[in-house]
Amino acid sequence: MSTGTGTPYRSSLRTGRDGFIHLLRAEWTKFRTVRGWVLALGAAVLVTVLLGVLLAAGSHTSCSKGPVEAPCPPLPTGPGGEAVEDKFYFVYRPLTGDGSITVRVTSMTGRIRLPDETPGVRNVVPGVVPWAKAGVIVKESGEQGSPYAAVMVTGEHGVRMQHNFTHDTAGRPGKVSGKSPRWLRLTRAGETLTGYESADGVNWAVVGTVRLARLPDTVRIGMFAASPGDLTVTRGGLGGLSAAVRFAEVTAVFDRVGLGGGVPGGAWNRQDVGVTTGFDGSPHHPGGFVESGGTFTVTGVGDVAPRADGSKIELPLTGTMTGLIVVIVVAVTSVTDEYRRGLIRTTLLASPRRGRALAAKAAVIGAVAFAAGLAAAGIVVPLGVRILRAGGNDVLPVAALTELRVIIGTAALFAATAVISLAFGALFRRGVAAVVTAVTVVVLPHILATTSVVPEGLSQWLLRVTPAAGFAVQQSIPEYPQVIGHYAPAAGYYPLAPWAGAAVLCGYAVLALGLAVLLLRRRDA
Repeated sequence: MSTGTGTPYRSSLRTGRDGFIHLLRAEWTKFRTVRGWVLALGAAVLVTVLLGVLLAAGSHTSCSKGPVEAPCPPLPTGPGGEAVEDKFYFVYRPLTGDGSITVRVTSMTGRIRLPDETPGVRNVVPGVVPWAKAGVIVKESGEQGSPYAAVMVTGEHGVRMQHNFTHDTAGRPGKVSGKSPRWLRLTRAGETLTGYESADGVNWAVVGTVRLARLPDTVRIGMFAASPGDLTVTRGGLGGLSAAVRFAEVTAVFDRVGLGGGVPGGAWNRQDVGVTTGFDGSPHHPGGFVESGGTFTVTGVGDVAPRADGSKIELPLTGTMTGLIVVIVVAVTSVTDEYRRGLIRTTLLASPRRGRALAAKAAVIGAVAFAAGLAAAGIVVPLGVRILRAGGNDVLPVAALTELRVIIGTAALFAATAVISLAFGALFRRGVAAVVTAVTVVVLPHILATTSVVPEGLSQWLLRVTPAAGFAVQQSIPEYPQVIGHYAPAAGYYPLAPWAGAAVLCGYAVLALGLAVLLLRRRDA
């Protein structure tokens, strides 16, 4: 297999002169003078960009306002700039300065809609999803995304203290019932909020203490209830997975409500934060509040958490695998062409230290592949995101450093794959065998894992222990344990952290190159 169309390079090094800098210069000169290799890397950049742009341009989303299509409202963002879910039923009073709220939660029930057993007949059953929440909260305002701190009981995860959407601290485990109520308390002292829990209202334990910077003097303090939807994942006929989130609500009963500090008397205010309304202005799945004899019943839907669903900035990188295949071919032929033409003898004559010669080849091919990946990702990520947003898609915002990591990580993915491929070329000395092997160990596991062709457990395994783990560096949105979601490779979530996955790929590159050096020293050229 050959992509070389230029004049074969002849080494200008004197026999035995194998200084590494001179080897690098010679290998770079060799690479840039073979026009086919340079053009092929340019094609890798082009195909990665074009496929990403085409995917982004073909994705459109709109919202209906009755019979009329309209742009969807922008996603609310939290204090850290991340996209958030901020929908809950809020019963509150204003708090000026320092103060506190204490409640006892005696009941937590709910309803969940399951798939319809009879077409057209709603299948609603009693139940509470694991991350249903009810408790006490201090929130800067009623605006979605505004800072907050809350202490709550949950459906399956005991008492928690959460603040500003992404932060979660565990308290005592266990469920709430009339026989096992939970006391909750939240206090404010300036910008510091402290959450407490108690089983009897006498002995209190601190759940957590947080600081909400620049919290205004007057805030809202009260009770809340929220329930994310019920997630079901089903396997399709061709092996793919389909995730659906269906309606769920939670109803919590509070009593022994006590307020302290700068909280005025009077009636409780109520707000269905983030409620979705129909085209006629009526709310979908509205929450509710009932007060009777010092007992408060609050019903809510939604969630107060980071948002995990939506288009991600790595979506335009869908052409990465095609670009990698081109890079693999270039890297393999950069060494197998020398064997095919007999030029490897000239290279090794100029550098008797064979390990250095192969290391120089790896450094050059890795560097040019890194540059190609950097160009491709640096173009398609910002351009693709802009096209997606122009098409009405909700693109989850990320920090600038995260976007930079995705771009640089993609370049590193190109570079490490190139080094692995070059090593296979040196090992097999045959282009077809080396290309097939490189595609099989780097690209194929990723395809199998992310298209749900194999069971989810095997997908996770493939992306932990094969070179395909390196694709984790493209993941921009982390898995949040406090958010119900389908955290699977098919949904863009990897079992390893981004740089940990990249380290696995680089480890394979070092291992393959080391093996190639060992065999090169033992075999005839």
